[in-house]
Amino acid sequence: MTTTETAWAIPQVSDRRFGAALFDLDGVLTPTAEVHMAAWKRMFTDYFTAHAVTPAYTDDDYFAYVDGKPRYDGVRACLASRGITLPEGDPTDAGGTATVCGLGNAKNDMFASVLREDGIAPYPGSVALIDHLNAAGVPMAVVSSSRNAPEVLAAAGLDHHFDVVVDGAVAARDKIPGKPAPDTYQRAAELLGVPQADAVVVEDAISGVQAGAAGDFGLVVGVDRGAGADALARHGADVVVADLAELVA
Repeated sequence: MTTTETAWAIPQVSDRRFGAALFDLDGVLTPTAEVHMAAWKRMFTDYFTAHAVTPAYTDDDYFAYVDGKPRYDGVRACLASRGITLPEGDPTDAGGTATVCGLGNAKNDMFASVLREDGIAPYPGSVALIDHLNAAGVPMAVVSSSRNAPEVLAAAGLDHHFDVVVDGAVAARDKIPGKPAPDTYQRAAELLGVPQADAVVVEDAISGVQAGAAGDFGLVVGVDRGAGADALARHGADVVVADLAELVA
């Protein structure tokens, strides 16, 4: 259970405190969602154009089929929306191979190139919340569908704050179902040694708030970075904010 020394008082919830923060990464702590969106758009636009696929890929497709999901699940879902089925392939497929894995790897190559060249700065409000939770002794974890989470955290200068990172690589290695299933968040709470009911899930993606709502977590916070406050609430967010600084009491 939480103690008064290591409990998180959230302004929007006056009747209780929470014992851990489980953060999504892209779009929650860092604006890497914008880089991901651009990489997905380039990859799918190239593929759709080369194969005369209609309708053309748009940002709406990102939010509907890709956002927050494991990479290959996003590829599969978006292709299915156009009635396309490709061989699954293998995670070692070269980027651009005509397989689910090959297209996913092409997107990842584009993302990694931008990250190396430009770096990434965390959201100031997210840093403010991390500092607040550190001062209060509240344990924190990152739960990301991305296999690039350690690299992104390092590039943003946040890696030293998180001993527990459950990312796409961990999920694949341990055969943990990805979002919108709650399992990766459940694993993070387990590794922190905090009951689910004391932990707060913080997410910006529809699939992420669905994952939080599917588990026995104390609270699901939606961060509206473009998915829409109403959509986040409709899919499971108990509280919706525009910036994590709003969660500092």
